[in-house]
Order: sequence, then structure tokens, then C-alpha cells
Amino acid sequence: MIDRLPQTLRSDAQDNRERILDAARAVFATEGLDVPMREIARRAGVGPATLYRRFPTKQALAAEAFAEQMYACHAIAEEGLAHPDPWQGFCLVIEKLCELHARNRGFTTAFTSAFPHAVDLATGREHALASLAELARRAKETGHLRPDFILDDLILMLMANGGLHATSTNARVAASRRFAVLAIRAFRA
Repeated sequence: MIDRLPQTLRSDAQDNRERILDAARAVFATEGLDVPMREIARRAGVGPATLYRRFPTKQALAAEAFAEQMYACHAIAEEGLAHPDPWQGFCLVIEKLCELHARNRGFTTAFTSAFPHAVDLATGREHALASLAELARRAKETGHLRPDFILDDLILMLMANGGLHATSTNARVAASRRFAVLAIRAFRA
């Protein structure tokens, strides 16, 4: 039996795929996940059949579109875990997660709800949350993080941060930074 090589896309198909992902990232970031697939296809300049051929479900499209943000979440959690002071690492994570989520409203929705059938997104979310739980445990041991803090508090904070509305991304990020300061104060023992 002959092993099959991974199928490579024709250049026009690859271009369509990238346009679809770029359009999805842009619309998810500004409008969230409720945008219809047909609207994403329209913005990408492709037909709905082309979109569905590459991404049969919105969950599959979101998982691919948010891969970079999920990687950034992991990197932020790892950076916090690597900090020599767990409380400072925890504060750093709060600040950076708030900013990351303020820049992309769709990612916040996907991260906090974790589509039930988007295995890649749910797996990445669980990995990031496990790292954050470990960081919270360490920060509690220093006596700086409230002893009654639970990981759901972090999810609630991200959901609240995702609800910030502003006229521009820069204004939303500025509001998110202020919100992060208030959240850190609330989480402090």
C-alpha cells in the first residue's frame, strides 16, 4: 500500500482559504461570533460553497481563526508560571489576558464558552486553564491571592472584560487595562 502525502492546496484554493481566515478573524474580532457564515464568505470575496468546503462548520472556522490567540494564551500562562514571584506572575497574566481579549471580542466568547464540538479550541482552553489554575495555587501559597479565589472568577473576569464597549480597539484596550487593575485589586488577599 502506498502512503499518501498530505494534500497541498492549489495556489488559488490556498488564497481563498487565507482570505476566508482573514475575513473571519476581522469580523470575529469586531463583531463576535454571531456573524453568519454567508457574511464571512461575502467579506472574503468567495462563495458560500467555497467557505463550507474549507470549513464545514463555524466551530471549525473559529478554531482555525483563533489558533494564534490560543497560542498567545498559552504563552501568557507559561510566562506567568515562569515568573519567580507567583503573585507578580498572576498579575502579569491578568493584565495580558485582558488586553488580548480586548483586542478580539470573538476570541473571548469562544474561550469562555468553548464550543462543545470544537475539540481543538476546547482542548487548548483546558490546557491554558490548567496552567492558570497552577499559577493561582502558587499565588495563594504566597498569601497574596485571596484564599477563596477559584478559576471561575477568572472566567467571570474575562467575560466582564469582553463586555467592554468602546468606539475603537485602542479605547477598548485602554478600558481593559483599567479593568485589569481593578480586577487585580479585587483578587488580592
